Amino acid sequence: MSDHERPAYGGRLLMGVAWAVLLLGLWLWGREITDVRQGISAPVSGDVAAVGRPPRVDLPPAAQPLGDALPQRLDIPGLGIQAPVIARGLDTHGAIEPPPYAQANLVGWYAAGVKPGAAGAALLVGHVDTETRPAVFYKISALKPGATVRILRDDGKLAEFTVDDVQVVARDRFDARQAYGAHRSGRSELRLITCGGAFDRATRSYTANVIVSAYLTGTGL
Repeated sequence: MSDHERPAYGGRLLMGVAWAVLLLGLWLWGREITDVRQGISAPVSGDVAAVGRPPRVDLPPAAQPLGDALPQRLDIPGLGIQAPVIARGLDTHGAIEPPPYAQANLVGWYAAGVKPGAAGAALLVGHVDTETRPAVFYKISALKPGATVRILRDDGKLAEFTVDDVQVVARDRFDARQAYGAHRSGRSELRLITCGGAFDRATRSYTANVIVSAYLTGTGL
């Protein structure tokens, strides 16, 4: 089906994610820069913004990073998400290739980057919706600091991450260093990225990206 033939609800390919990772080279550079200032933030409406930021949440201490192992499944208990993770590379435009559009329940992991649970920031991408229904990352903008994200690895360990930052970033304000660089030296961190903002029917893309940041706080077998 060509783009102009897609139904009104859909045509919503992961254009926001593709746009975001056009600066992948800056991300690779940012992996070496670990002093990015960290803050607690979340998508806010005009009403919430008028009364200030949400109160700071007490977050657990970071756990020691694990060794390298491949991710197999992503679990977000608070959203009811259990999704297989597949390795992805770059497309012809230099952007991270998302999971197949026909399998929008999958999560893509950038396999040339950090493995989830190891030191550094691992990058996961997913579709926000399909032509007919919500997709795997449809609800991740609703996550709050303190929420739990788990990665089942092929070494049998369950890497448990705690969300510390959720942002909706407009395209013209996207900062690859902040999005992809590790927030603190020596930690194991995770980024979940999908489309956000409004869907622009003229360009058939979203106006922003949702970026969820989390860090390793526990492990299990």
